[in-house]
Amino acid sequence: MMKNILVSALLSGMVLLSGCSSVMSHTGGKEGVYPGTKASSTMLANDNTGIGLKSLVVLDMPFTAIMDTLLLPWDIFRTDKSVKSRVEKSERDSLATNSVIPPAPMPVR
Repeated sequence: MMKNILVSALLSGMVLLSGCSSVMSHTGGKEGVYPGTKASSTMLANDNTGIGLKSLVVLDMPFTAIMDTLLLPWDIFRTDKSVKSRVEKSERDSLATNSVIPPAPMPVR
């Protein structure tokens, strides 16, 4: 009985930790291949990320890499329909780039 509870708790934990970064990266716009793994490695390299979050990222990174590998065909063949990519495409088509329309100056702090 105790063994069954332990096994089910372990399996539930694995399912809950199965590639969180990969799932979050795949819900946005097209980020290329292995977006979850890239996001995890960026979080690990960032000095502003706390040690608590970094430990969760380290635990999740193998699952994220596996999930990104499973979703690799989807990443290669999907078309990007996000709002951001449509705006970027429209700006490229109408030549509304930063060289034509410079960004507004940032206020001095």
